[in-house]
Amino acid sequence: MSRQVVRSSKFRHVFGQPAKADQCYEDVRVSQTTWDSGFCAVNPKFMALICEASGGGAFLVLPLGKTGRVDKNVPLVCGHTAPVLDIAWCPHNDNVIASGSEDCTVMVWEIPDGGLVLPLREPVVTLEGHTKRVGIVAWHPTAQNVLLSAGCDNVILVWDVGTGEAVLTLGADVHPDTIYSVDWSRDGALICTSCRDKRVRIIEPRKGTVVAEKDRPHEGTRPVHAVFVSEGKILTTGFSRMSERQVALWDTKHLEEPLSLQELDTSSGVLLPFFDPDTNIVYLCGKGDSSIRYFEITSEAPFLHYLSMFSSKESQRGMGYMPKRGLEVNKCEIARFYKLHERKCEPIAMTVPRKSDLFQEDLYPPTAGPDPALTAEEWLGGRDAGPLLISLKDGYVPPKSRELRVNRGLDSVRRRATPEASGTPSSDTVSRLEEEMRNLQATVQELQKRMDRLEETVQAK
Repeated sequence: MSRQVVRSSKFRHVFGQPAKADQCYEDVRVSQTTWDSGFCAVNPKFMALICEASGGGAFLVLPLGKTGRVDKNVPLVCGHTAPVLDIAWCPHNDNVIASGSEDCTVMVWEIPDGGLVLPLREPVVTLEGHTKRVGIVAWHPTAQNVLLSAGCDNVILVWDVGTGEAVLTLGADVHPDTIYSVDWSRDGALICTSCRDKRVRIIEPRKGTVVAEKDRPHEGTRPVHAVFVSEGKILTTGFSRMSERQVALWDTKHLEEPLSLQELDTSSGVLLPFFDPDTNIVYLCGKGDSSIRYFEITSEAPFLHYLSMFSSKESQRGMGYMPKRGLEVNKCEIARFYKLHERKCEPIAMTVPRKSDLFQEDLYPPTAGPDPALTAEEWLGGRDAGPLLISLKDGYVPPKSRELRVNRGLDSVRRRATPEASGTPSSDTVSRLEEEMRNLQATVQELQKRMDRLEETVQAK
């Protein structure tokens, strides 16, 4: 009689724990726009989510600790003239966020420490080059101020945010149809894209050449998403011909057959993959689902191992993923998601059960830190470098705020003339508001005197 041997893994018992009610962000109006992005972005300082807004596009930015009920008059980032489709925090500056919108522009914003006190309407820089709506924005993982955007014009632009110029263009000859997803490799040398023409491509963006491509990684017609994972592999999510959701693992050097292909269920939501290179765990979150599945990737067959699934009652409208340096290492938290409900954002901690509260070195190898490994010029010149790693043993201490410098030819183009653009009122604004307050107080006193005289007249009669 053969006995089945259970595979040994320290992540077999990872479980998801939703935050308590007072640790959630309540009464937020999540965007109703139909688009396959996460609608949420988080870092160790802030939580941002795309919200409903009248008269244009807006997103909400809150300090991470500002949980509870959100004031309906909370200031928003509201410079776009059409709905926002995607947002992404800069990995090298926790105060800088990029947004792509249906108004065909990409805007880069600087959020002051402590959050906004006034609506933020003026970006640090506006990046104009797409002719149709911009649905994807993604920062380079190791080069400073390098931002990628993909639009429904089937064009990918790579921007040097420091100059506000598009430095690389991958035109419609590379992608003949709508681009569904774009992902940078860990060192930023390559990008992996999925397209409506049912092809997944691996591209060297500086040369504009397709290094490898796979036709029909999934047989279905629904959107495919693809991300780089460890050791030169890519992971794709898609649908079978019978509309069953699938996840597949591929070796980029041999794309003829998948290393692993698993069918999951028959739900209709597109699966968004989130990969953690430190633990080799990939998390699959479907819009409209009420669950998060997670798998471990290994270097030996069968390569892709199902671990478990976090389930809840409420379906998710979007999902944000916290970088490793924002986690609580003393609680053995290896990932944290920010699940968007219709009117709420709920943190979900993925935890490895351990009895000791000491630092677990096997769970937290050195991880990507906040410092860039390259300048934009070095990367454009052909250099590649992996992320600069930091240890989380003594906890992560955020560096001081860094100002994003944009060197443009004309100050009028820079749109950074007043401190009001950063959400902090200038001294002139404060003086003007104080003067208006004094005038209002004088008006109130005058009205009070008139009321008193009127009362005296009524009593005399």
